[in-house]
Amino acid sequence: MNSNSSQGRFLHTMIRVGNLERSIDFYTRLLGMKELRRRDVPDGKYTLAFLGYGDGNASGGAEIELTYNYGTEKYEQGNAFGHLAVGVPDVAAAVEAVRDGGGKVTREPGPVKFGTTVIAFVEDPDGYKIELIERR
Repeated sequence: MNSNSSQGRFLHTMIRVGNLERSIDFYTRLLGMKELRRRDVPDGKYTLAFLGYGDGNASGGAEIELTYNYGTEKYEQGNAFGHLAVGVPDVAAAVEAVRDGGGKVTREPGPVKFGTTVIAFVEDPDGYKIELIERR
């Protein structure tokens, strides 16, 4: 978009998951998101669940769209996708919540290389990496 067109807004990122309930549990229970809406499409053999913080798009925030295609339990992620990023007030506490809940921690809390911002990395049940960034 150029300066003459109306301003756009980032709405969501879609990721495919092998078990919708397991993924919703991870994002809601361990990362504090809430399920905002769900749409089951039996004719298309898929279900969509939108998760986010606050009211999601209604309050200007971005969402994650979890897509479950009936009967597909695993996906190859390839090497182009990097990670999702979530701002949290206390990275160490967020990492402990993920660890205590059975989640995988792939980088312990600490400053980013050559900087001072505290980050950590965790993985969701499908192996998607999530960067936790401290935002006090």
